[in-house]
Amino acid sequence: MSHTAVRPRGESPRQGAAWIIPPALAYTRDALALRLLGPAAPGGALRWFLPLAMALLGGILRFVRLDEPGSLVFDETYYVKDAYSMLQSGYERAWPENANDSFNAGDPDVLLDSPNYVVHPPVGKWMIAFGMLLFGSDNAFGWRFSAALIGTVSVLLLAFVAQRMFGSALLGAAAGLLLAVDGHHIVESRTSLLDIFLSFWLLAAFSALLLDRDDGRRRLGRRLSAPAGRDGGSVPSRAQLAYGPFLGLRPWRLAAGVCLGLALGTKWSAIPFIAAFGLLTVAWDMSARRIAGVHHWFLAGAVKDGLLAFVSLVPLALLTYLATWTGWFRSTDAYDRTWAARNPSDQWGWVPAGLRSLAEYHRSAYTFHQGLGSDHPYEASAWSWLVVGRPTSFFYETPAGCGTDACSQAVTVLGNPLIWWSASLSLVVLLFLWLGRRDWRAAAILTGVAAGYLPWFLYPERTTFYFYAVAFEPFLVLSLVYCLGLVLGGPGADRARRRRGLVLVGVFLAAAVALSAFFMPIWTAEIITYGQWRMRMWLPSWV
Repeated sequence: MSHTAVRPRGESPRQGAAWIIPPALAYTRDALALRLLGPAAPGGALRWFLPLAMALLGGILRFVRLDEPGSLVFDETYYVKDAYSMLQSGYERAWPENANDSFNAGDPDVLLDSPNYVVHPPVGKWMIAFGMLLFGSDNAFGWRFSAALIGTVSVLLLAFVAQRMFGSALLGAAAGLLLAVDGHHIVESRTSLLDIFLSFWLLAAFSALLLDRDDGRRRLGRRLSAPAGRDGGSVPSRAQLAYGPFLGLRPWRLAAGVCLGLALGTKWSAIPFIAAFGLLTVAWDMSARRIAGVHHWFLAGAVKDGLLAFVSLVPLALLTYLATWTGWFRSTDAYDRTWAARNPSDQWGWVPAGLRSLAEYHRSAYTFHQGLGSDHPYEASAWSWLVVGRPTSFFYETPAGCGTDACSQAVTVLGNPLIWWSASLSLVVLLFLWLGRRDWRAAAILTGVAAGYLPWFLYPERTTFYFYAVAFEPFLVLSLVYCLGLVLGGPGADRARRRRGLVLVGVFLAAAVALSAFFMPIWTAEIITYGQWRMRMWLPSWV
């Protein structure tokens, strides 16, 4: 019988040997692992050197002059003060009206005794508090340290993710470089808002699921194969190939569940990612079973993999989320902490008082979010995010010190236009590649973008801002890098083709870095002339 392999629908021929193996072909561990995993991540020193170099660059851009401006900017007025309050009490307390002046002057100890009503969970504020614990609460470096650290680690993490997805150290470095120099990510890494922490935990969850994808396929390969003997291996029985083996509890999937819980504990906008990533990881398992020749791969993936995936992600994320409210649970006077005692219920009295009180708190916060529609000069509809239609001004002053009478000092959430506009176009390319080739990488990247972007269109009346897009920015960068890989050419491309690809990719990356250098003053609060600031406002909507 012929051993000709048949490429299954849904797997790209560029992924390596991803084939259904006829039962007559012996399953050896090495052969099946190759078919299931595809190309391996690059080895050697470059695998570590390039991501670390990109992280170093990202760290320099995020930490140098981190204490400028030296005052609270934009929504730091909420989250930094909440973080200080949590350091003192374990929950958010109220502040007097002139609290910002005291905080900016290095005297944060003006907390009131009454609790404060807040509408975001505590994880991001605890992370801000960590930097304040290390470097003090009376200086901007201390309250921005955690954001800069997390932004730097995100660069490193994305470089490794891209390495694994594309099997290329160069493309991994390109992903790290683009995130390292992009102004949207730089500004949010230099400002203590919650969104950079949300972005990090979502990227960490995706990274864990990517590792779980490899781990699950290795397990499937081992359990469907045997060590090669003189006859070359063993053939699975018909019963083994009916539904395939049970793969057991998978630690990387558990890690993803914890990361998703921490993302949810930062902002509720993580909810769509929990659903999207859960479906994505089960789809990967179904694909693996089909590639391995399992006959009822869909049902097996749904039952043998899907049920445990649900438990590993959703309940574990919810338990992690509840654990992040420990400070609130341990308090006696946090906001709504005693609501259940003041509102006894015959119907819900069996629920612990703390959980009932927290549920009421969440109902109130959800109502607040639903009605959040006040006008703001820098609000930006989600339609404009991908084309950078309305950047957010975090800070603007007209100080002296630039050599003229008209000076500007700004912190503007403005993505590098070359990176953002190119990434937006790359999404169209990935959509066609997914529909045409069913490449799992295109599907995974589009899933990340869709989970972070599309839900905002459900709330057109809400006041939204461009800086929210940092939650899915790593996936935009991956989309762009995927297309750079197409320009670069695969390992099978001839030398002339690869050389042209390297030149084109190199020119693009150099242009992106040069453009970031041009915009850097308005990302990092450098004092420049008004004319120089105006030169960087390319569109009327940017002013």
